[in-house]
Amino acid sequence: METKQALMKTFEVTGMKDTRSGFGAGLTELGQTNPDVVALCADLTGSLKMNDFKDNHPDRFFQVGIAEANMIGIAAGLTIGGKIPYTGTFANFSTGRVYDQIRQSVAYSDKNVKICASHAGLTLGEDGATHQILEDIGLMKMLPNMTVINTCDFNQTKAATIAIANYSGPAYLRFGRPKVPMFTPENQNFEIGKALLLNEGSDVTIIATGHMVWKAIEAGHMLAEDGISAEIINIHTIKPLDSEAILNSVGKTKCVVTAEEHQEAGGLGESVANLLSRNLPTPMEFVAVKDSFGESGKPDELMEKYGLTKENIRLAAKKVIQRK
Repeated sequence: METKQALMKTFEVTGMKDTRSGFGAGLTELGQTNPDVVALCADLTGSLKMNDFKDNHPDRFFQVGIAEANMIGIAAGLTIGGKIPYTGTFANFSTGRVYDQIRQSVAYSDKNVKICASHAGLTLGEDGATHQILEDIGLMKMLPNMTVINTCDFNQTKAATIAIANYSGPAYLRFGRPKVPMFTPENQNFEIGKALLLNEGSDVTIIATGHMVWKAIEAGHMLAEDGISAEIINIHTIKPLDSEAILNSVGKTKCVVTAEEHQEAGGLGESVANLLSRNLPTPMEFVAVKDSFGESGKPDELMEKYGLTKENIRLAAKKVIQRK
C-alpha cells in the first residue's frame, strides 16, 4: 500500500480506574436518586464496589451469600413489587452458573432485572480459567428479551449503570477488574443501542467493545503512522446492535476488524458478521480468543498470549485491507 498521510484523533486520558468502580459509582448515585433501585450481591460486595450502597441503604441491600441461583430468583421476585434489582458477582457466576435461572425467571418472564457482572474476560488474571469466562456475551445475547452491554472505561460504566435503571426489561452489564485509561466524557449521556464513532477513517473499520476499545485507539495511531486511515467504532451495546452505524462505516471502508475480550464464537464479531452477511458481504478479521479457555497469569501477559493487543488489531487491519 502506498504510504499517505492518515489522521487519528487524540483522546485525553484523565486517569486510570477499573470499570467495576464505575459500576460502584453509578450504583451509589442511583441509591441517592432512585428509591426503587435495590442491590443484591453473592458474597463479593467489596469486589463489586457495592459497599457504599450497602452502607447507606441497608434496607435496600441483600447479601445472599454464595447462592447465585437464589440471588437471580429473589431479584426476579422483587421486580413484581416494582423494584429495580441490580445483582452483582463475577461474570462467570453471573451467567454460566445461573443460566437456567436467568433463562426461566428473568428472560422468559421478561423481568426488569439488571445482571451486573465484574471480572469478565482474561483480565481477571491470576484466578485462572475457571473464573475467566469468555462465553458470557454469547450466552446472554442468545436470550430473547435480553439487552447486552459491555463498557470500555470508568465513566462509561458509571453512565451505563445509571441508564439501565430507566430501561424496562432484562439487561446484562459486563465490566472488568483491571485499571484502564479513562477517555470517555465524565457525566456522559449513555444511549443503549447507539454506537459511538471515535475516529473517522477511509481504509478500514475497527469495531471494538469493552477493554479492547482503548487498544483499538492505540492501534489506530499505529496504523496512521503506516499511512492507513482507520475508522474506529465503540460498540458498548452488543444487543441491540447498532446496525445502521456499522453498515454506514463498512459501506465506506469496504473491510472490517472486530476486537473483543471474548471467544470469537458467540461474541461481537459474530454479531457483526451476521449483519454483514445479510446486508453487505465484506472482508472481515476477528481479534478474539480462538476457541480456548484461559489460564492463570498476569492480565497483560494473558492478553498478549491470546492475541488481544493493539499489535494484533494493527496486523488484522493490514491483513483485511489486502483482502478488499
